[in-house]
Amino acid sequence: MSTAKDLFIIAMDQEPDRLVGQGDLSLALAGAELIDLLGAEAAALDGDRIVPGAETEPHDPLLVEAAVTLTRQVPYERIEDWLWRRGRDLAATYQAALEEAGQLTRGRRGLLPFGNDRLKPADTPVRRRAHGRWEEGEPVLAALGSAVGIGDTGAGAGAGAGAGAGADAEDRTGPGLPDEAVTTVLAVVNDAVMELAAVQQRRSIENAAFANLWRVP
Repeated sequence: MSTAKDLFIIAMDQEPDRLVGQGDLSLALAGAELIDLLGAEAAALDGDRIVPGAETEPHDPLLVEAAVTLTRQVPYERIEDWLWRRGRDLAATYQAALEEAGQLTRGRRGLLPFGNDRLKPADTPVRRRAHGRWEEGEPVLAALGSAVGIGDTGAGAGAGAGAGAGADAEDRTGPGLPDEAVTTVLAVVNDAVMELAAVQQRRSIENAAFANLWRVP
């Protein structure tokens, strides 16, 4: 399993009134993939740009796919640009992969933003592993969860997951992060999520203003 799959499972296990938006989650999943690629030495950072690493590929198929998308020509792609490109509809991609693998089950109550039925992680070793990392307050998973609004209460708060998504990455993640590169990725994920929220808010205001024009007698 990967950090991205663990994050997706934790997000899917949230109560209906605390569900994570698909856009936010997609950006965080892309960040989780990049962190795992850094850990596998399949990528490295040069400032804010992603440098492809060794030819050895991760075992997880979605991480292999992520590695293939890395720009391999100078100038290398900026972290932020890669998050937006790789993150497009990435939550739906993970949903399909986990559902096909039998890691998700469909119920009858409530709705998720990824489909017409209530989806919940199946009770499998994969789910237990993800929750084990979360309950232990694993710093990277906790920071990614915090970026998308998970962890304000309950498990993971001890690692900084309880901090708001607008907090600085270093303030949120606490001690135990592997290196500066991971902290850099987490900070860019946080900024991207905030940028998405700003865009969504602006569109909501514009749509409301447009709708009001038609209500004027």
